Amino acid sequence: MKFSHIVLIATFFAIPFVQSSSAEDWTNFRGPGGQGYSSETNLPATWSDDENLTWKTKLPGAGSSSPIALGDKLYVTCYSGYGIERGQGSLDDLKLHLVCVNSQDGKIEWDTTIDSRQPESERVRDHGYAAATPATDGKHIYVFFGKTGVVKFDLNGKTIWQTPVGDGVHGWGCGTSPVLCKNLVIVNASVESGSVVAIDKESGEEKWRVKSMNRSWSTPHLVAVGGKQELVVNSKDEILAYDPATGDELWKCQGIPDYVCPTIVSHQGVVYVLGGRSSMTVAVKAGGKGEVEELWRARVGANVASPVVYEDHLYWVSDRNTTAYCLRLSDGEVVYQERVDSQPYASALIADGKIYVVTRRGGTIVLAAKPEFEELAHNKLTDPTQFNASPIVSGGNLYLRSDQNLYCIAK
Repeated sequence: MKFSHIVLIATFFAIPFVQSSSAEDWTNFRGPGGQGYSSETNLPATWSDDENLTWKTKLPGAGSSSPIALGDKLYVTCYSGYGIERGQGSLDDLKLHLVCVNSQDGKIEWDTTIDSRQPESERVRDHGYAAATPATDGKHIYVFFGKTGVVKFDLNGKTIWQTPVGDGVHGWGCGTSPVLCKNLVIVNASVESGSVVAIDKESGEEKWRVKSMNRSWSTPHLVAVGGKQELVVNSKDEILAYDPATGDELWKCQGIPDYVCPTIVSHQGVVYVLGGRSSMTVAVKAGGKGEVEELWRARVGANVASPVVYEDHLYWVSDRNTTAYCLRLSDGEVVYQERVDSQPYASALIADGKIYVVTRRGGTIVLAAKPEFEELAHNKLTDPTQFNASPIVSGGNLYLRSDQNLYCIAK
């Protein structure tokens, strides 16, 4: 079976004192609530090598994970020693990194490495061995490195525990990022064991496991309904919701009949799910029981890139056909679909009335966050490598990550 478009889109580290999370922190994949949304303003619409580029830092390895931000530190994962160039090195030399970068000047403060758990996949196409974005609770960093496991670090980069979640590997690698929920770290270990796994944050012990994942590279999503949280996961053929505390199934719905990558987003108790090579979007109301019916299904979507919700609409640019979409939340009606000239794998970011879409090799497209298509800018940096990581916002800065560099963009 041909996997023509799929990237997956994780790492760990520390500081000599405990930091507390603030409104400007970006502590997990796609930021607060995993929605790819920031309330920050006064962000740039345009930049280049000579405009609004605050600093550029060469990273010690490649990767597709996004950075996270805690206080004045950024944390991002990388890999080195094998697989950077096709046929280069020995798999036994593969190292996994967690890197701490000072957000003020871009200087690397430390770089911690761990050995990968072998045997790994001999080739991970496009996005490499560091694709999952770390998560932090303000006191520790949690990283998912696929077969190597979930790793907890203190804020000085010291390993607290390391817990494997399965032995499976795949030519597309591991790309789902960890989700923190109260005392648990939850991961979609579809590649490693076909499971959703919850691990105790304190002890590193597995608390529950549900073997329900099939061909899924989609990060789990927490949605609030009725004063409680549900954990919603996207798998081939099914959308499933669990009690995040116990792993008990709450409801399920017919999903997308293909492998799935995009991350779920939600709004007012409704979850929006994209995926599949045929590109579909499904809307499902959370809070149900047993078998539930979808609210609507649209025959447009994305294979890899995740959407954003803003006011009454859903926005994304598809990696499948390089088309920008706007759908009405209430009924899935396509408000606009307009071609753009570059392909994204990264997930969209919305902030300051703008939708930032990082493309693989064609720069960053900036669209107006409104239900009429308007391209505000198309910004390019001189970087020979690909950009698969989703952008983040923290402290008035926009951060982009390529396979080689980390960038800080600001007015």
